[in-house]
Amino acid sequence: MVSELEGATRLAIAALIGVGVGVEREWSGHTSGPDARFAGIRTFLLLGFTGGCAGLLAAQGLGSVALALVLGASALSVGAYVVATQRNAASVDATTEAAALTVLALAALAGMGWLIVAGGAGSVVVLALSEKTRLHAFVRRVSETELHAALQFAVLAVVILPLLPAGPIWGPLEIRPRALWTVVLLFSALDFAGYIARRTVGVGRGYGITGALGGLISSTAVTFNFSRQSAVDGALGIPLARGVIAACTVLVPRVLVVSALLNPSVALAVMPFLIPPFVLGMAIVLFPWRHNETPTTRIAESDKSPLRLGNALRMALAFQVAITVMSFVQSRFGATELYGSAALLGLTDVDALTVSMSDPKSLLAASVAARALAIGVLANTCLKLTLAVILGRTTYRRATAAGLVALAATSAAALAFF
Repeated sequence: MVSELEGATRLAIAALIGVGVGVEREWSGHTSGPDARFAGIRTFLLLGFTGGCAGLLAAQGLGSVALALVLGASALSVGAYVVATQRNAASVDATTEAAALTVLALAALAGMGWLIVAGGAGSVVVLALSEKTRLHAFVRRVSETELHAALQFAVLAVVILPLLPAGPIWGPLEIRPRALWTVVLLFSALDFAGYIARRTVGVGRGYGITGALGGLISSTAVTFNFSRQSAVDGALGIPLARGVIAACTVLVPRVLVVSALLNPSVALAVMPFLIPPFVLGMAIVLFPWRHNETPTTRIAESDKSPLRLGNALRMALAFQVAITVMSFVQSRFGATELYGSAALLGLTDVDALTVSMSDPKSLLAASVAARALAIGVLANTCLKLTLAVILGRTTYRRATAAGLVALAATSAAALAFF
C-alpha cells in the first residue's frame, strides 16, 4: 500500500512534468493565434494529474480504472489533433498532441513510483521542445553520409557487440572477440569523430581534437591509426602528427586521475615525472605548426565513409597481433626487476600498470611505485615512436618522431633528475 505522503509526492512529480511541458507550449506561442492548439499550462497540469492518478491506481491493483483514465485522456489528445487537421491541414503538426501523450505516460510512471525516471525523462522532453530551432538546424546540417555512418555504428555497437563471446578462445592465442570488436569500434569512432571535427574546425585542428579525445581511451590506438592513415594521405602528415602528440599528452592526466582515485600518495609521487612531458606536449600541440591545407584534401575526405570500417578491421587485427606478441614475450621471459616488469607492462597496457602500481594494498613504497609507473609511461612512448617510424610516412614520420623523441627525452630527464 502507498501511504498518503508518498502518494502526494508522486502526484506532485506528475503535475510538475505537466506544468513544465505546459509552460514551454505557452512560451513558444502554440496556445494563441489562428492555429492555437488545445493544451496550455492548465490542460497539461490536468493531464499530469490524470496520468499520476492512473499510475497510483495501477500501483494499488486497480489496473482497469487506471487504463480507463489513460485511454480517456489519450482520446482527448487524438480528438484535438483530428479537429486541428480538419481546420487547417496544411500547417498542422502533432508535437503538442504527442507531448500530451508523453506527459500522460511519464505522469503514470511517476504515479507508480518511478520518480527519477519520470522526472529525468520529463526534463529531456521539455528541453527537446524548447530547443526546436537548434534541433532542426542540426538535422539540416547532417548529411546523408553522416546519418548512415551513425546508424551503422549504432548497429555495430548495440547489436553486434553484445552477441560476441567474451572469450578467450583459440587456445594459447587467447583471442577475445568482444574485446577485439571493441577495438574495431574504437578505431571507427576515432575516424568518425575526426571526420566531424575536421568538418567543424578544419583539417589542421580537427585531427588534434580527435587525437586528444582518443587519448582518453588509448593513445597507442590513436598512434597506430594515424600512422596507417599517413601512409594513405601524405598531405595530412602535420595534422596527424599533432593528433598523436595530443593523444600522448592527454595520457598524462588520465594516469594521474586514475592513480589519484586509487592511491593519492602515488599520484603525488609520480607528478614530478609526468608533469614535465605534459607541459612540453601541451606546448607542442598549441604551437602554430605551419602546413598547407589544400581544398582538395577536404573534398577527398568528404567522399570517404566516415567510419572506414574496412581499415578499422585491418588495424584491429594488426593491433591484436602486436598485443599478443608482446604478451607472449612478457609471459615467456618475464622480468626479474620491478622496473623491467613495469616497462613491459607499459608497452601493452598503461591503464593496467597504473592500477597495479596504485593498489592501496600494495606493499610498495609510493616513490618506488611512482618511478615504476613513470618508466612504464616512458616505455609506452617509445612503443608509439616505433609505430610512427615504421608505419608512418614522409612528413608525418618526421614530425611525430621529433615530438615523441622530445617527450621521451623529457620523461627520461625527469626520471634521472628526481
